[in-house]
Amino acid sequence: MKEILHIVSTVIGVIGVLIIIWGVILITIRLLMLEVKRLKQKSIFPERETLRHQLGSYLLLGLEFMIAADIIGTFTHPTLIDMAVLGSIVLIRTVISYFLEREVAEFNPAVKEK
Repeated sequence: MKEILHIVSTVIGVIGVLIIIWGVILITIRLLMLEVKRLKQKSIFPERETLRHQLGSYLLLGLEFMIAADIIGTFTHPTLIDMAVLGSIVLIRTVISYFLEREVAEFNPAVKEK
């Protein structure tokens, strides 16, 4: 059972990392296209701010998957030290998620309504 939980935890963690990597790739491509636009003497501030918030939403989603993986992973290593490390990691990721989500909600009114 521990092996299955470890595999599930690893898969969920990898999905979280892939979501973050995918978001970074997409936003980087869009940013490069915006920079080309900027070179033509056009203002890109609003679009760049939108990209920043889109990247934040990818980070949030990836972090949520990684927190889930850490929680499931606790069952494979239930020592007190491992649980303390997990608690610290979850706390740090939760704080990061909270502030990213708050910033995204301030930018996007549709998120505030949910």
